[in-house]
Amino acid sequence: MFDLDLKSRIPIYEQLVEHIKEMIFQGVIQADEKMPSVRQLASELTINPNTIQKAYRELEQLGYIYSLPGKGSYVKEVSEMKTEVHVSALKEDLISILKELLFLNVSKDEIVGIIDAVEDEIEEVNVDENRSE
Repeated sequence: MFDLDLKSRIPIYEQLVEHIKEMIFQGVIQADEKMPSVRQLASELTINPNTIQKAYRELEQLGYIYSLPGKGSYVKEVSEMKTEVHVSALKEDLISILKELLFLNVSKDEIVGIIDAVEDEIEEVNVDENRSE
């Protein structure tokens, strides 16, 4: 389910956050679907439960999941994820990344190509979801 690089400079909890966000974007984890329990996921990945808890807390702060006391964590509806603050933060991150890419002489056409490829990937996921309904 998760491909974590234990030798990476990126902390394990951040890798988990990114993997879970990617699974949500790809429709692997659906809205209102229960997330694996902290204990269960820690056991499967053989990592400290505190690391899982930290990743879940981060996802909750970012607005991707919500917790129900005594019941667990669940994926939020996409419409609930899209807050102005969150979108603004993502735009700031994107601007920073674009500046770095342009500084490294990556062409505007190549950047637009990346955007088009991501857009096509998202449209594919949406078409697949509509077929399954």
